[in-house]
Amino acid sequence: MVLDLRADPAVLTAALIDIPSESHDESAIADAVEAALREQTAGFEVRRHGNRVLARTALGRDRRVLLAGHLDTVPIAGNVPHRWDSGAGVIHGCGSVDMKSGDAVFLHLAATLTDLRHDVTLVFYDCEEIAAEYNGLGVIEAELPDWLDADVAILGEPTGGLIEAGCQGTLRVRVSVHGARAHTARSWMGDNAIHRLAGLLGTLDGYVPRRVDIDGCEYREGLQAVAVTGGVAGNVVPDRASVDINFRFAPDRSTAQALAHVREVIDGAPGSTEFDVELTDSAGGALPGLSHPAAAELVAAADHKFRAKYGWTDVSRFAARGTPAVNFGPGDPSLAHRRDEHVPVEQIHAVHRVLRGYLSGASDAGESL
Repeated sequence: MVLDLRADPAVLTAALIDIPSESHDESAIADAVEAALREQTAGFEVRRHGNRVLARTALGRDRRVLLAGHLDTVPIAGNVPHRWDSGAGVIHGCGSVDMKSGDAVFLHLAATLTDLRHDVTLVFYDCEEIAAEYNGLGVIEAELPDWLDADVAILGEPTGGLIEAGCQGTLRVRVSVHGARAHTARSWMGDNAIHRLAGLLGTLDGYVPRRVDIDGCEYREGLQAVAVTGGVAGNVVPDRASVDINFRFAPDRSTAQALAHVREVIDGAPGSTEFDVELTDSAGGALPGLSHPAAAELVAAADHKFRAKYGWTDVSRFAARGTPAVNFGPGDPSLAHRRDEHVPVEQIHAVHRVLRGYLSGASDAGESL
């Protein structure tokens, strides 16, 4: 597949969809992106690192903007190649939303912008859709960290064409409790571990989540039981049970502070003295950083339309490095990973217009879109 980076970014989106790129199988799309960047851009240093493709300018500008997008998709569900519905003005296909339309915008800008106000770094990486240990951005951070240096980072994750600033943090704990096994015909001789969780489940059901405003973005927290495990057989009083709890927390809390809060809630539940609490997973959030000059300029270019990001994304990696980062891309995130995944063409063009103006100060009115 030969990619034409100068084509309408919607057309380029369709071309990217037609290159299957499930996680761990991104070599074909990485080959195509690398070849196109080397052949169709000027002034970019291009580097290949596994199935990651990096490119950057060295113009000596006062500010560097990093544009990052993952190349992989979830498993294909009969939705490749793409299908263009011209009547509805949408492009269907795996990755159309998450996030080949964002990648297409970044690639098109790299090939068509000739008078950049800022230095630009492009980062296209693999394995974002699977376990964090495989995430290509994490590999770059560990092995080529200078390639992630920037004044502001923009991830092309789907946001419906609005800037979504920062992201929530997330952690999961497992609360376990022991009882005593017995035959259910003589249940008074046992101690039902599942029943011992009732007080905690009631506490969670009555939990009132916090809302907090940061840089004009309202983050809403959530504390939910997401799995309950227990039981031995249909005629046995269970002697062990557990509940998994997920806490989505605002980015003004550190992971340690979030864990302390969860433990405080658990400790306030009836029967808590019998609970064993284990942290099973965690990832810190990212502050929006919209007061930073580079981010504020982007918000202005987007007509001051922004909101908080619910959920966790790779912007957290940049926040940990002290770099303000936002999510900004075409497509409704609720359509990501679905069989009927599709992206509006106008949203692709709208995101392109904003980023073109931000990076160069020029509009795209002269282009045939």
